[in-house]
Amino acid sequence: MVIKRLAIPLLLAALAGCASTEVQRAPTVVENPAIAEARALAREQATLSGRARSDAAARIDALLARLDDATLSREAAALPKGEPLYNFAGRALLNRGLPLPRPFDRSDWNFDTAGRPPADRDGYRPPMKVALLLPLTGTQAAVAASVRDGYLAGYYAESRRRPELRFYDTAAGAKAAYARAVSDGNDFVVGPLAREGVDAVFADATPQVPLLALNRGEHQPPAGSASYSLSPEDEGVAAAEYLLDAGARSVLVVAGGEDIQRRAAQALRARLQARGGAIAGQLDYAPGASLALPDGGKPDAVFLALKGSQARELAPRLAMAGLGGLPRVATSQVVSGTGKPAEDVALDGIVYPIETWTVRSVPGLPTPASAASRVDSARGPGARLFAFGYDAWLLTGYLERLALSANADIQGTTGRLSLDGFGNVVRRPSWSRFSGGVARPVDERAR
Repeated sequence: MVIKRLAIPLLLAALAGCASTEVQRAPTVVENPAIAEARALAREQATLSGRARSDAAARIDALLARLDDATLSREAAALPKGEPLYNFAGRALLNRGLPLPRPFDRSDWNFDTAGRPPADRDGYRPPMKVALLLPLTGTQAAVAASVRDGYLAGYYAESRRRPELRFYDTAAGAKAAYARAVSDGNDFVVGPLAREGVDAVFADATPQVPLLALNRGEHQPPAGSASYSLSPEDEGVAAAEYLLDAGARSVLVVAGGEDIQRRAAQALRARLQARGGAIAGQLDYAPGASLALPDGGKPDAVFLALKGSQARELAPRLAMAGLGGLPRVATSQVVSGTGKPAEDVALDGIVYPIETWTVRSVPGLPTPASAASRVDSARGPGARLFAFGYDAWLLTGYLERLALSANADIQGTTGRLSLDGFGNVVRRPSWSRFSGGVARPVDERAR
């Protein structure tokens, strides 16, 4: 009986001790809904093709655009190596000028072609033999001449080892020119220049020789290849980011009827809306037409996809509509038809992207005025293509560094250049503002 009386209290004490012991559970991790959806789409997107693939990519970009800078950076850093979403997240970071947490996965890129020496300390490591695919004859020959001469200016400004160069005319077809370049033993190809030519050579997911295409088409660059472009879509995206950085959230868009004007406006609209901004209204430019204020109220800023003559004619009408004092950002096309300060004073206050070469000296390259005095291909509209060609040379020599290093970039003549996870060159342009009828560089530190 005594044993039972002792045993019962001991048993109750033991049970009480067990009841007071807390079970340690792993904390519940709640994934950001936008990241969860984007992750699933990125994994699926790799198995898709055509319109379904591009639609999935657009949806991923829109989901990531909703994230603020801190969240995007944190979520990108948390993605494991090999996660397909990292390429998208990294591109979003680059477009915003934010650092990458780690390099992109380039395990299927190969720069160790036969005979290529190791890279120099600054990352310079050009190929051995380069083929340039350009429309040397035909209607695009003048455009190609500016690109070619800019490329050669960079090539001859380099005092270190340079690759052999050979030019191939794409007038009869880019694929045929590419095949000749391969058969001639070139280990790298620059070009083609036309969008349809880029699509033709990028249709092969495993090209024999890697390329630096000088335009963008429907196909993403295959592994080991890259794409560089001065597209109106890039300018629209850059303008949207500029406006967002300046605090604008509601933007009135005025665009001309040309294809490049519409494309720039569409790209700005998509990027602005994806990042939480709004389009207060979109007006098709028509000389002398009255401007109707948007129903949603006065916008924060105005975006102009117009030529200089169109923007000059529009300026007083904006003022009469009560919009003259708003921040105005335009595409680089706004300089077309300018050059007379007495007339261009109507453009005062307009900010637009510009080639760095025109506002800052570039080692090894003469000023735009000096270049224009030496070669016809660097004059007028050709100056921008000349700078584009020069940067194509820089990308030829530094592509390995851009591809394999996190946050590597180069200061080119058209802007600061980096490479996203899909092989597309990301360009962050410099900016200018009209003041007193003259374009003057914008202090980047003051932005």
